[in-house]
Amino acid sequence: MAATGDESAVMDSICKAPAPPTDLQLTAEPEHEQEHRRDDATENPKAKRPSTNNDGGVETAEEATEPAEPDINELCRDMFDKMSVFLQGELTATCEDYKLLENMNKLTSLKYMEMKDISINISRNLQDLNQKYASLQPYLDQINQIEEQVTALEQAAYKLDTYSKKLEAKFKKLEKR
Repeated sequence: MAATGDESAVMDSICKAPAPPTDLQLTAEPEHEQEHRRDDATENPKAKRPSTNNDGGVETAEEATEPAEPDINELCRDMFDKMSVFLQGELTATCEDYKLLENMNKLTSLKYMEMKDISINISRNLQDLNQKYASLQPYLDQINQIEEQVTALEQAAYKLDTYSKKLEAKFKKLEKR
């Protein structure tokens, strides 16, 4: 999880390493000449630049001075404070993730409950339809019997019609004689 706001600033300051000293001054001159040169450097800013000899382009540098070391206890306290903020941010992010998962699980549970209710209603409606179909089944059987009887009657009517046509044809034949 990304830190935001003050936590981000603290995290950035944790990640930044201290910059190396920029005023490294290396020289091969004796100390009394260096002091004289330092006095000149405070008076004239151009005197801070290393001088160049005409001896094959060799440059000389001034002696390196190290900055004063901060108190170790203060640095440790600062480190522990920053580590505490970092760990607090990580724990907060983890807690937020778990809260999100909990909310998602609750919503999913509600959705499944709704689906369960819907399926129960569908099951009830299906049972009602099956009962209605069962109560209508005798009438449907009667309709099927009537349809079979009508089909049989229709066939008998066709047979009777063909027989009557044959009789009519015979009668006309006999009448013509």
